[in-house]
Formats: sequence, C-alpha cells, structure tokens
Amino acid sequence: MTSSNLPILYSFRRCPYAMRARLAIAGSGIAVELREIVLRDKSAAMLDVSPKGTVPVLVLPDCQVIDESLDIIYWALGQSDPDNWLLTDTPEQATQAGQLIETIDQQFKPNLDRYKYFDRFPEHSQAHYRAACEEVLELFESLLETQRYLTGDQCSVADIATFPFIRQFAHVDREWFFAADYPCLQAWVTGFIESPLFTSIMKKYTPWQAGDPKTIFSDSL
Repeated sequence: MTSSNLPILYSFRRCPYAMRARLAIAGSGIAVELREIVLRDKSAAMLDVSPKGTVPVLVLPDCQVIDESLDIIYWALGQSDPDNWLLTDTPEQATQAGQLIETIDQQFKPNLDRYKYFDRFPEHSQAHYRAACEEVLELFESLLETQRYLTGDQCSVADIATFPFIRQFAHVDREWFFAADYPCLQAWVTGFIESPLFTSIMKKYTPWQAGDPKTIFSDSL
C-alpha cells in the first residue's frame, strides 16, 4: 500500500483510547497516515467523517470510517497479528480478554473519570472514587501474581486495551499508586511504560493541518 492510499488515523497523543488504538496498529505493523489533533480545536476534516468529534478515528482507503477504539484494535489485528494478541488458538483466554476489556470500559473508566476529576462529582470524595477503582486494581493484581500478563505469559489484546487506563489512574497520584500494595500491577505498568512499543507510540507530533506533508506512523518508524 503506497503512502497515497494509507488508512488515515486521527489521534491525540495523551488520550488513552487513542493510545490503545496506536498500540494495536504499531503491534500489527500496519502503516497509517497519522493526523495529530488538538481536542480544543478539532479538525474540520475529522468532524466531516466523524461528527461525534472524539478520537481515535480511522478512515480506510475505501472511505469506511471506524471511530471506536476497540473496533480499530480488532480491525488492525485482524489485518496482521504477528504476536497473536487476539489469542486465536486459545478461545478461553480470548473470552477472558474480552471480559477484562469490558470491565475496564464499563466499570473502571467511569470511576477513573470521577477519581481524576473529583471536583466535578461532589457527591463523593476522591477517596471514595479511588476505592471504587481499586476493585479492578485488585482483580488485575490477583491475575498478575501468577503470570506475566493479564491472560497468561504472553501479551494480549487485554493488556494493550486496558494498560492506558491503568496508566492514567496511576498518574492521578503517582506517589499513592506506587506506594500501594499492588507490586505486580506496578511492575506491569512500569514494564509497559518503559517498553520500546509504548515509547514508539508516544512520540510527539506537530498538530496536523490541511495541506501538511503526510506523517507515516508504524512500529518500524
């Protein structure tokens, strides 16, 4: 596929949903044209293809638009999955991976938002929202006590799709998180943060404007 007809990925570097999409694309080895977006000044080109105005958005060469991060993950790994992150040969683990992702998206993320922006949710204290998040931290810690990754000893879609949100939680109060009794989870988070893969997807790019030269994103660059 030439650079003139690559998929186009609208992304925002610090968004955890965009992070997990970029992790999957990088892991797949597929090249895309990256368009870094400033969320307070969203691109008209992105809004034209996805009016809801959230990242990530992937526009395929046939003009199909994929604007949910999980759909982008499964699309990318469906094209190329060299490390078997989809766990295609272990259906029970694949099912578990899906359940863990759902737990992060449906249970953890709402409480994470309240923990991070607790002043917007005065119904409870920040400590209350953190305790709600800890239900999932305890689950992850228990899994990681006996294995390197969430579904076993190899990285899977469960790890790449959930890590950005655990990282975001950790960064709300780093001192608290790294002093808490989650040694396995802390090691898992640190391992991802320090990995070449994560470093590669967190490079800083100048916000895209119409007419700019193409920025090609892939794990090889």
